[in-house]
Amino acid sequence: MMRKILTVRYFLLFTLYACGIDGSQQYTSSFGNEQALIYKQGQTIETRFITPEGFQRVETATHSFADYLRKLPLKPHHTQVKLYNGETKNNDGIYDAVVDLEIGNKDLHQCADAVMRLRAEHLWQQKQYDKIHFNFTNGFRVDYSEWIEGKRIKVEGNSTSWVQSQAPSNSYEDFWNYLEIIFTYAGTISLSKELKPIPMEDIQIGDVFIIGGSPGHAVIVVDLAIDETNNQRIFLLAQSYMPAQEIQILKNPNDANISPWYRADFENQLVTPEWTFDKSHLKRFAD
Repeated sequence: MMRKILTVRYFLLFTLYACGIDGSQQYTSSFGNEQALIYKQGQTIETRFITPEGFQRVETATHSFADYLRKLPLKPHHTQVKLYNGETKNNDGIYDAVVDLEIGNKDLHQCADAVMRLRAEHLWQQKQYDKIHFNFTNGFRVDYSEWIEGKRIKVEGNSTSWVQSQAPSNSYEDFWNYLEIIFTYAGTISLSKELKPIPMEDIQIGDVFIIGGSPGHAVIVVDLAIDETNNQRIFLLAQSYMPAQEIQILKNPNDANISPWYRADFENQLVTPEWTFDKSHLKRFAD
């Protein structure tokens, strides 16, 4: 997801290619056994999705990012994803649930944006403001702690800087305005550089499969379970996409018996409904 490389004047050009469509990855499936793993009345990821036989969810620390993701609120079963403009996204074998979080009314909340938003939301709720920071695609680091002090971003050509322009404030509106600046000038290219590579055998909730580019894409691991008899792991994935849209829990287009869960021991490629990754694309926030 890319909106800016060096100058503002390229913004619209690269936005056209953000989270681009990987035309080879359009799947349909009956997902005949999938409903057995869905508790329709569940209101969070943890309560909506049942683990396959033999698997148990890994433990998460209270107030951790993993615990936050697992407890994300979901809209009622069979709700369709809404785009930023109110239109409905087609669900042709793509998603099993919609995360109940507002995304604004601008075409900004796309794939990498959703990943950054989830991390930032968790840190903001925990009042860990100093840990909220992301880089623009040109490398400029944007700390929320500066934003709280009333500083705002000034972009002139290739130059990016802070300017004091408002009184200090930390309302949710301020926080969301900060996120929309991040969404505008950051994307898969910048985020992929910020994250550190992680081996598949060490996969955790909160890790991200990401390909930085134009087009590029990112999906985030929002739950994890393990079969302790053989140490096999399975996980759930969430994404946003282009145009800007609500976060959705992805189906598994290759294994209807465990969908929406994915196996961590895939051989070559991780095929999701709208994108394909490999093991080298798994990364994690550094702090």
